[in-house]
Amino acid sequence: MSSSILIFATLILAISSTTSTAHYTPCSESFFLLAQNHNFSNNFCKKLTTLGAELAWKINDQNDQEISIFFGARLYDRLGWLAWGINPAKLPQMVGTRAIIGIRYPNGSFGVNTYNITSDTKMGCKLMHQRFDGANNDVSFRDLSMRYKAALDYHIIEGKMVLSSGYEIRKLNHVWQVGYLGDDGVTPAGHPTILQNVDSSETVNFRTGRPASHVGRHRRHLRTVHGILNIAGWGIFLPSGVIVARYCKYPLEWKCWFKLHICCQIIGYILGTAGWIIGLALGTASKFYNFKTHRLYAIFIFTFTTLQMLALRLKPEKKDEYRKYWNMYHHFLGFSLLAVISINIFNGIDILKPDETWRWAYIGILVAFAATVAGLEIYTWTKFKSSVHHGIGSHEVTSTNDDFPQHRSPLPPPPRP
Repeated sequence: MSSSILIFATLILAISSTTSTAHYTPCSESFFLLAQNHNFSNNFCKKLTTLGAELAWKINDQNDQEISIFFGARLYDRLGWLAWGINPAKLPQMVGTRAIIGIRYPNGSFGVNTYNITSDTKMGCKLMHQRFDGANNDVSFRDLSMRYKAALDYHIIEGKMVLSSGYEIRKLNHVWQVGYLGDDGVTPAGHPTILQNVDSSETVNFRTGRPASHVGRHRRHLRTVHGILNIAGWGIFLPSGVIVARYCKYPLEWKCWFKLHICCQIIGYILGTAGWIIGLALGTASKFYNFKTHRLYAIFIFTFTTLQMLALRLKPEKKDEYRKYWNMYHHFLGFSLLAVISINIFNGIDILKPDETWRWAYIGILVAFAATVAGLEIYTWTKFKSSVHHGIGSHEVTSTNDDFPQHRSPLPPPPRP
């Protein structure tokens, strides 16, 4: 048990060290070169945390409340607009945002307008244009334009904003988004409700480009921890324990197979349960999204894995008549859990939409397991057939209450002369 705790602590430290340094990512080289052509400094060019969006900005040397903005994102499928804005509220959020929205019209032309995002907008009401000219507003926008860069497949919004003295640029709430056009083809309508769209906001220090608040970053950090723990626990250690139980007793005939099997299952259960609890906490704390299918799969996995773990104490004895039926149930449930675990891990990756490395890494893990099982199955049948071939007439293969076939002689040894 102490070894599993040590592994768990090491994993958490590794996750913390990698994610704590990843919250600031410079923009891509191609976007930086494009921004540089528009006189935006390298110090203020970064990839945003969601939607593949990137932002460059430049602060006026004579007036630090005047900031030039260069924002880019891709418009996939039916998406017809992209937006960037700031919010004077205490927390980064959609409602209350003073937004610049660039629209791609069906005829291929572009338009840029400013909007005040209110609670009515969140309720689905039509978004109304509002001019921010600085007369009675806390922010003004000017020199707005939108263009498409085919080399990057980016739509770009460019403009300038002047903030009132009430804004602190070292702690500025900014929001970005992409969405659909209304039925009229000219009015911005709703945006997708997937996790990345909901998380498209942060509080940033415009002097350094680094986050000035931990609210959104900690939530994303916990999601990463949740994903890694579940992949490690449910997706690696539990299948490893199954492979050990199936092949290390026969044909490998390793005496300590049961101890290794139990060790893998306990470590996997601890890590998976920790990830499951974090996932429940994240789902309960969220006001904007609920992934029912992912949650139901997770509850199924935790419930029946817990039932499997009870075999440590409640497993029938080998002499019990119903032990073979228990073995059938235990094996069937175990293999079913492995299938559901794989489905739910892919479902979780689809929800988080991290870098494609995650998906390919897990596919690599599954391929490694499949290759291992295929190799051991071939070796098992080769050894089994060899033992039968060399022992015809002297022994037979019978099924006992144990988990795997056993070889024994059907006749007693001949008497001594």
